[in-house]
Amino acid sequence: MTTQNNNLTLKILIGVLGALLLILGIFTYKFYNEEKQNKAILQQEKDLIESELGELITKYDNAIALNEVMDDHLLKAKERIVVLLDSVKDNDANLALISRYRREVGKLKKERERLFKLADSLTTANTQLTTDLDSTSTALNQRIILADSLQTQNSKLAEIVERGSALTAANIKAEGVRVRNSGKITGASKASRAEKVRVCFTLSPNKLTEKGDKDLFVQVINPENTLIGDKIAVNFDKGNAILTYSGRNKVFYENEALDVCILVDAAEGELVKGNYIVNLFSGPRMISNTQFELR
Repeated sequence: MTTQNNNLTLKILIGVLGALLLILGIFTYKFYNEEKQNKAILQQEKDLIESELGELITKYDNAIALNEVMDDHLLKAKERIVVLLDSVKDNDANLALISRYRREVGKLKKERERLFKLADSLTTANTQLTTDLDSTSTALNQRIILADSLQTQNSKLAEIVERGSALTAANIKAEGVRVRNSGKITGASKASRAEKVRVCFTLSPNKLTEKGDKDLFVQVINPENTLIGDKIAVNFDKGNAILTYSGRNKVFYENEALDVCILVDAAEGELVKGNYIVNLFSGPRMISNTQFELR
């Protein structure tokens, strides 16, 4: 009886132990599958993080290429993403690391939004500044063109005023003369009797002409094409244009008609028969001319 009871107990223990082993096997298999699934999920999350970081790098590259204002800030942000991506690739996926990486990705995305908004704002401001500069440059060019036009008009106006204010002469007459011992001057139409040449004219009235002393010059050229008289050389523009005259006279002009005569001395042999040319100048500007003949 005792032997039977022992066998029964042994069988029961063996059955219980087998059941426990079966249950343990089932749970072990279940835990293995769950761990395998968790690793797959973690690996998927790691791959997703790597993909998001890669997209962030691409977006920063595009932003850097388009934005010269914030290149330094964008480059530094991109470098931090590259470092994090290398760290993700080098470490095995686990829950703690994935959680930390996910937090870092969230921070980086927020920083990207802030930097991109700032870059867009700076780009807009830079574009506006460029537009303003272009507008200012256009306005400046228009002012320069206007100034050039006004300068041209002023130059033309000054030229007109200068011409309008210039001295003019009328009734110019030239003749050979003799000077008697008494000082009286008489006409001499023959070359053999003439001693000098007298040129007389009237300065016309002109309210635009500045009052004051005026230098008047004459050139008398004889039939042999020789300038007679004092041969006064004058350089008016302090350059190379030197004009030579036969005689001169300084008068005070008061904007009214003024009769003037200039007496030109002649050296021996300069007064010959033929036609003479007489040019009258106010400074360097010729204001009248005439001819006369000595027989």
